[in-house]
Amino acid sequence: MTSKEKVAALREEMQKNNVDAFIVYSADPHMSEYLPQEWQERAWLSGFLGSAGFVVVTQDKAGLWTDGRYFTQAPIELAGSGIDLFKDGMEGTPNYIDWIISEIPANGKVAVNALATAHANWELLTQKLNAKNITLVDNPLLKQIWTDRGTPSKNPIFVHPVERAGKSVIDKIAAIRQKMEEQEATVHVIASLDDVAWTLNLRGSDVESNPVFLGYIIITKNDAILFTDLEKLEVEARKQMDESFVKMMPYEEFYNHLKEYKNQTVLVSPNSNQSIYEALKSDNQFIKAAVPGNLMKAQKNETELEGFRKVMVRDGVAMVKFLYWLTHNAGKEAMTEFSIGEKLRGFRAEGENFVGESFGSIVGYKDNGAIMHYSAKSEGSKEVTNDASILVDSGGQYLEGTTDITRTLALGAVSDDFKRNSTLVLQGLIRLSMVKFPKGTRGVQLDAIARLPLWMEGKDYNHGTGHGVGSFMNVHEGPQNIRKDMNPQELLLGMVCSNEPGYYLEGDYGIRHENLIAVKESETTIHGTFYEFETLTFCPFFKDTIVKEILSEEEISWLNAYHKTCEEKIAPFLEGEVKDWFLGLVSPL
Repeated sequence: MTSKEKVAALREEMQKNNVDAFIVYSADPHMSEYLPQEWQERAWLSGFLGSAGFVVVTQDKAGLWTDGRYFTQAPIELAGSGIDLFKDGMEGTPNYIDWIISEIPANGKVAVNALATAHANWELLTQKLNAKNITLVDNPLLKQIWTDRGTPSKNPIFVHPVERAGKSVIDKIAAIRQKMEEQEATVHVIASLDDVAWTLNLRGSDVESNPVFLGYIIITKNDAILFTDLEKLEVEARKQMDESFVKMMPYEEFYNHLKEYKNQTVLVSPNSNQSIYEALKSDNQFIKAAVPGNLMKAQKNETELEGFRKVMVRDGVAMVKFLYWLTHNAGKEAMTEFSIGEKLRGFRAEGENFVGESFGSIVGYKDNGAIMHYSAKSEGSKEVTNDASILVDSGGQYLEGTTDITRTLALGAVSDDFKRNSTLVLQGLIRLSMVKFPKGTRGVQLDAIARLPLWMEGKDYNHGTGHGVGSFMNVHEGPQNIRKDMNPQELLLGMVCSNEPGYYLEGDYGIRHENLIAVKESETTIHGTFYEFETLTFCPFFKDTIVKEILSEEEISWLNAYHKTCEEKIAPFLEGEVKDWFLGLVSPL
């Protein structure tokens, strides 16, 4: 079926069930950003493949709400679906709940799949809809029309050893229990897949590019229980659970087990799915708060940070070899955006302990570079020659850590405006890399530092400057970020973030430069403790698109020192023409 036919089939189900509006969130029962194949409901229905966004369908209209990363991509993928694009966050775009209220009859009915709806969203919907005498119900209508969605994977669940995790399962659960006691919680439910994997020092591959597995954890004062597909647990994983006093139960028993808890105080994230709350609400009290382990996970210990440093060298070597190949073969041999991404994966796969990509590579040639999260298809992706610019955003999953890097370069002639804008973006990255900030600073307070060179020329970019990154874990990790939004989470020691300002000229080109950075202590003065960033990524920037006059002497010194570090880290692993070329790249500006 086409997306238009799928929407029509959904409307038939809505009519049968007297539903006036149906909301399809981009979510699974664990509220993941990247979803197992069988839970990609919004993508299946609409054809829109971005990682963020949701669809609302009424009897005569349909809309997709998504953010600025996808304003260029979404209209292309929605073409012919009958689904309109609503640019979330832009002036004039209605709130989706207000839009629903304006579009459906009084005393109407709105349906969602509670398994794929965050409790926080359910509560907000209930509050606003009930005020207009509109009923919210749990009715997973897509089950009736998406009948070939597949089944969960049988990929193994394996141990992430303490030698790489830096902290044992027993110690992690003890720390979580301490936080439970402080909050007077008697039961704690962990539903987010990365928090489940981190807590138990286990990894899997149930979600593409994310080393996680489907599972839940329940922790009480005396018990810890993992709910997962028990057949998938490797022998060493079972042994680790036994030695850590973690019971194991089948995944499908989770909701039945929840009903056994009575008169408890349950600590559960408001981002957990509504079905969890429904199973517990009649007999228990809730503490709706972030999973304690989420913040613990974000603050990397020294073992994890050392893992990052090791894989960044390995990843940097792969990137340099790839960039040499790309710059020396574009225009000489046939290649497409898709085949370039495959070639890059091949260079990474030569590295020790490479597990896979940390996300699908974004290879945007010429105007496709302006599509921020562009995904080249195997069929029909743009041919690449020795002309204009290309943006390559990619990353790897290694047993010791996760990488994420973007480089934008010229394969041929580019305009002076491109060079200027590329320099402004690089200047923003350098300024954020150099900053010192007092303990207690939030990411929102640093975001403007990276944007200022662009802002001074009336330019900006429509995405965050930085996101958290996991340790052999999800490439997007919270609770910290560096962006315009008012996130109250302060930046703490050991947090790893991306540093990725950009500039995009729709229909022409896109520019993004990205390194990973870690928060470390800088100094203590009479004004308190100050932090700074350690740059983790080792890969040179291309000097032929840098307008040196734009940069200050301090910024040039930073860049030259950075390139010197890249030389020290990477040159020993290169040889021949690749090494000679690389040494030219890292020579002083």
